[in-house]
Formats: sequence, structure tokens, C-alpha cells
Amino acid sequence: MFRGLGTALITPFTDEGEVDYEALRKLIHYQIEHGTDSLIVLGTTGEAPSILEPERAKIVEIAIREANHRIPVIIGTGSNCLDSVLKYNRMAEEMNADGVLIVTPYYNKGTQESIFQYYRHIAERTRLPIIVYNVPTRTGFNLLPDTMFRIFKACSNIVGIKEANADFGQLTKLMAGRPEGMLVFSGNDDITLPFMALGAEGVISVVGNIIPAEMKTLTTHMLAGDLDGARNIHDRYLELINAMFVEVNPIPVKFAASRLNLCRNVLRLPLIPLSEKNAQVVASLMQAQGLL
Repeated sequence: MFRGLGTALITPFTDEGEVDYEALRKLIHYQIEHGTDSLIVLGTTGEAPSILEPERAKIVEIAIREANHRIPVIIGTGSNCLDSVLKYNRMAEEMNADGVLIVTPYYNKGTQESIFQYYRHIAERTRLPIIVYNVPTRTGFNLLPDTMFRIFKACSNIVGIKEANADFGQLTKLMAGRPEGMLVFSGNDDITLPFMALGAEGVISVVGNIIPAEMKTLTTHMLAGDLDGARNIHDRYLELINAMFVEVNPIPVKFAASRLNLCRNVLRLPLIPLSEKNAQVVASLMQAQGLL
């Protein structure tokens, strides 16, 4: 699939709230030019729940065309409706995506056994590589390592997991027990370094939208075993990384990207632009890093 930096791409909107397809092209080229290893489109950071189906089709088509096989394009197809997941997977297949990212169902969240059956059912109905996504703070469900190991062993096209559980006890169990060949990506920017020190292949990143070159360098150092080099970047940018979650993602990162003239600071309800107080905090940190 990929190693290193995968950026969870924001979805830009116009001032009228429509998808800004020109800005989307700009964002994609910005990522590729700054060394991103993979693009993850229409995930949480891309406001996927607020994207209409015709918009989804055009976003996917543009992302794949603009990337032009230079880096993998992975499409977020997760939903708490199974039929929607299968439909989105078919769309991704038809447009020649490189893989899909599927979050555990939310609200109707299931059990460890039902989620095992859920992913097996999905995997049997697509040829695309699948990355499972565990994010308990959003879904209310925590996919346990033993369940993930069962899923991986039972489904040949499930290649790994984006793990956004910050419980290091669970992370160490996941890394120590993972079957050979199972990929693991950090779902939290702030623990990319320690998670990769345990053996994770990289990160699916929010802050990568605004500092892709720096996050790419951090992951490159970690993959090369250069802990000191990675630590220097981690320590330098940790405050900025944490500021991307001062309000609900992607509110802060979209503000930050707008300050870099990559997109407008427009979101769709129930999300609203960053508060003035926190906007000052984010802008100050960007200024201190020489980004503004």
C-alpha cells in the first residue's frame, strides 16, 4: 500500500458551500510536490459525511486523475450503512482507486464478533485493498487487536489498520501480536514517532495537509532508524500538531490551510469555522514556524 506519510486530505469548499474542485486540484498537487507518500480522500478530515454522492464521484475522479499513478489514492468508503459501503467501494473500483479506508460502524456499532463478520462480508465483495480504521472517540467502538488479527487472517485483501486509539497498552499488544505482513498506520499525528518506534509503517495524517514535507521527513527518519532526526521534527512541531485538535477536526486544519492560501476557510454544518480565540493560537504557532 504505502509506507511513511499518508495525508488525510481536506475537502475544499467555495464561499457558497459548494465543493471547490479547482482548490482540490491545488491541494493534491501541493501534497505530491511536497513528498506525500499517499493521499487518503473522503475520510473524516475530508468531511465525508457531508459530501453528496455526485460530489463524491467527482472528487474521487479528480483525485485519481490528478495523482496520475504518482502516489496511491485511497478512498474513504466507511459508513454505518453496509449497502453504502459496498456502493462506495464499487465506485472506487470503477475509478481505479488504489485502495479503500473503512471505518468501523458508528452509532449501530456492533460487537467484536459482528464487526469481524462485517469486514469479512465487505472484503468478499471488492477486489480493492482495504485498510480498517479504528477510531473509538468518534465511533464509540474499540476494535481490539485480537479481532483485527482475525480479520486480517480471514480476508486476503484486508492489508492493515489505521489505529487511532491512543491507549499505548493496546498499541503495544497490536504491534507485538500482528501477523506477518499486516500494515499498521498511526491515526494520531502526535504519537507518530512512538508508534513507528514500535514498528508501525507510517501515519495517516491531519497536519500533513499543511506541513507535508516535515511529516514526510519525520516518517523517513523513523523508517531509517534515525530516532534523533525524527525527534527533532516531532519536538519542533508538536505544539502545531496538537493545535490541529484544539477544536473538532477538520476545523483547525482547514483554517490553517486557508492561511496558506490552499483553500477557503469554509466547512459544512454541523462544523463551523475555528473560533477567533483558537484561530489566533493556530496562526501564532504557524507564524512561529515560518509558515506565514
